[in-house]
Amino acid sequence: MPGSIPSFFIPTATAHKWAFGAIAELLDNAVDEVQNGATFVRVDKIDVVKDNSPALLFQDDGGGMDPEGMRKCMSLGYSTKKANTTIGQYGNGFKTSTMRLGADVIVFSRAIRAGKATQSVGLLSYTFLRRTGQDDVIVPMIDFDISGNWVEPITYGSQDDWTSNLKTILEWSPFASKEDLMLQFEEIGAHGTRIVIYNLWLNDEGIYELSFDDDDEDIRLRDEAAGGKSTKVQQKIQSHISYRMRYSLRAYASILYLRTFTNFKIVLRGKPIQQYHIKDDLKYLEVKTYRPQITTLNEVIVETTIGFIKEAPDLAVTGFNLYHKNRLIRPFWKVTADGSSKGNGVVGILEANFIEPAHDKQDFERSSLFFRLETRLKQMVNEYWKTNCHFVGYQPIGARNLQKDQTFKPSVGVTPKDMHLDQTMAGLSANVLQNDSRTKSSEVVMSADNREPMSVDEICEENIQLFMRCEAQVQKETELRQTIENLEKELEMAKRKSAQLASYLETKRKQKIMKQPTETV
Repeated sequence: MPGSIPSFFIPTATAHKWAFGAIAELLDNAVDEVQNGATFVRVDKIDVVKDNSPALLFQDDGGGMDPEGMRKCMSLGYSTKKANTTIGQYGNGFKTSTMRLGADVIVFSRAIRAGKATQSVGLLSYTFLRRTGQDDVIVPMIDFDISGNWVEPITYGSQDDWTSNLKTILEWSPFASKEDLMLQFEEIGAHGTRIVIYNLWLNDEGIYELSFDDDDEDIRLRDEAAGGKSTKVQQKIQSHISYRMRYSLRAYASILYLRTFTNFKIVLRGKPIQQYHIKDDLKYLEVKTYRPQITTLNEVIVETTIGFIKEAPDLAVTGFNLYHKNRLIRPFWKVTADGSSKGNGVVGILEANFIEPAHDKQDFERSSLFFRLETRLKQMVNEYWKTNCHFVGYQPIGARNLQKDQTFKPSVGVTPKDMHLDQTMAGLSANVLQNDSRTKSSEVVMSADNREPMSVDEICEENIQLFMRCEAQVQKETELRQTIENLEKELEMAKRKSAQLASYLETKRKQKIMKQPTETV
């Protein structure tokens, strides 16, 4: 991305660190149009005839935007209000995402509002602003009324203003004539929106950041897709969705939404994307419930599906996939400690609507609710691992301790014959532990001095429980302090009112005394 972006474009063009994150924002806008009748969103690469360069196309058949909606969409600094039913809005997210992908964007939209049919064109061009030396962000737009039998320009000032905007659009857009502009509306149909992002950004090597050549049915990130010879283990890892989503838009978009679309599809380069549900590829599934306390009087219920990936234990893929309002925010979030085999192959899915995502929707805001969720997810992994790890071939920690203690630490006075018997029984015990689904992996056998050592799992669990109790205690203390402060304020107000009342009564008493007639002696 060029280093000479004007100051008003810096926060807009750099809001998304990841190109796929910017694309996801545009997909969100199309998905939100399902409530307005949208049945598809098309993502494709088209060629700009003027300079034979690639451009990125997004098109949906939703309700479209009328002239007012187009101005809200294209104006910098404007963002629609958040709604419980929408993932993204035609607000700042539209501008930050398009500017992240390319220097320029042109938008075509057809809509019907209150019986009036309109079509609008808007151009947001960094190239135009830079080369013409503009100090302000100028966004040329033109509108047409198509309610009648012919297309009628809609003018808000003079006809010269409308003509000037059209001239600017034709000069700085990929379309050289008014006829070419009108053809774009024929692609839309009766209603919908067509977005063309052009002058796509280059990477540090001077080539396009997005690759359209590696796969005719995909859009890829060049830097992430770069590879070479790899081992069989590396090839298995690279074939998993958790890795492919880093460089393949088709893979990323397939897990982007939690719930299955019924009458809507995402079409990438002419081929519909098949939604991939991580849950369908998990085995030994369990559903765990978490009840985060949002406020003192508000508690929500969050269900988390957790299980082993079908490739376990061969692949050490692990982590939780956190969604917010149906949209994937944080994929394969690893909450277990690095370097530990515990949790390998364990994957979870949950919808965390009770915490707010970051501005780019690639992570969550770091709040107390977020940290409490992280603690609970660690606890879930520990609990699940203890009771299920032997299903996929991992040896429970308790079984290892059992074998070690009974084989190498016999009790005082045990004969070699007894020791051999102990070893045999230890082996049998380990097999039983590995095959019995109801055996607890944290079981620890008493040592020779009759003490009961705690396993690593038990210590971790105890620490988590203590941490959660501390968190709850801190919250209670905070609430008590607030209650005390409120009571002190009420007491102070009561004292002031009491003093005022006493002063008032004293004044009245003195006035009454002064009014009484003086007695004559």
